[in-house]
Amino acid sequence: MSYTPAASRYETMKYNRTGRSGLLLPAVSLGLWHNFGSVDVFDNGRAIVRRAFDRGITHFDLANNYGPEPGSAEENFGKILQKDFGGNLRDELIISSKAGYLMWPGPYGEWGSRKYLIASCNQSLKRMGLDYVDIFYSHRPDPNTPLEETMMALDSIVRQGKALYVGISNYRPDEAMRAIEILQELGTPCLIHQPKYSMFERWVEEGLLDVLEGHGVGCIPFSPLAQGMLTDRYLKGIPSDSRAAKSHGYLKTEEITENRLKQISQLNDIAASRGQSLAQMALSWLLKDHRITSVLIGASSVAQLDNNIDAISNLEYAPDELEAIEKVLKIS
Repeated sequence: MSYTPAASRYETMKYNRTGRSGLLLPAVSLGLWHNFGSVDVFDNGRAIVRRAFDRGITHFDLANNYGPEPGSAEENFGKILQKDFGGNLRDELIISSKAGYLMWPGPYGEWGSRKYLIASCNQSLKRMGLDYVDIFYSHRPDPNTPLEETMMALDSIVRQGKALYVGISNYRPDEAMRAIEILQELGTPCLIHQPKYSMFERWVEEGLLDVLEGHGVGCIPFSPLAQGMLTDRYLKGIPSDSRAAKSHGYLKTEEITENRLKQISQLNDIAASRGQSLAQMALSWLLKDHRITSVLIGASSVAQLDNNIDAISNLEYAPDELEAIEKVLKIS
């Protein structure tokens, strides 16, 4: 079935400036970390991407190793682009990818060397059938490669026309500051940082957000729903089909403690009093901070996608609501 984007797609989405750059990103962006790989149903992923664009999501975030199998999310996204986003629609999209984690065997298949980053970018472009990505990230800092080499590789990728902007992900405050300063000296400013940040993981508040704001760099948190814990899925314990129940998942069963379940239940009550789902409140709680450019969500269905996007309809918090949330989060 042919796809014609909704004419109203830009009418309700909120767009935020990325740091001090000229680039606007949707308040909610779609990540393809899960549910878009070779083991997943292609037509479901395609429907999610279509619906996301119809609702104003212009930013689609990938990495070389997303799948499973590694690389298959980019391959499937490339097929969706070819089928549904031909012609000038590419110019309405922000497509990002990353490199840093293990992708192929041998000494050049991970981390932050110039060899690995440039080869990875080339492979990602080929898998997606693109001439360039809009943003290319160093996915994690490399303790054994000079930071200058990693940042020079990002600079080269931009100068070669393979990316329009560059970013960093999983960099701690001191590392981020050095990386940002090196890129500034090279003449390819750092556009954005992608850290793990949610109500349950708040290390970015210990200096990173200040570094980004001070240098005019955007911030797009990943795992804003704490791998699904900040949703209604865990209100009655651990579902058998949840990430926590899967031994190979990123969310471990031991993370779902009695106190954590108590927090989830109490946060859900606060969300209900705001007229939101727990997921919507978790996303809007991040977006209330002007330093947050966008939140990066995943989705396994169109319904889940719609529920998350609806978070942008209520971004205002009364002081007593914030106090109540902080009180719950201090439960140990």
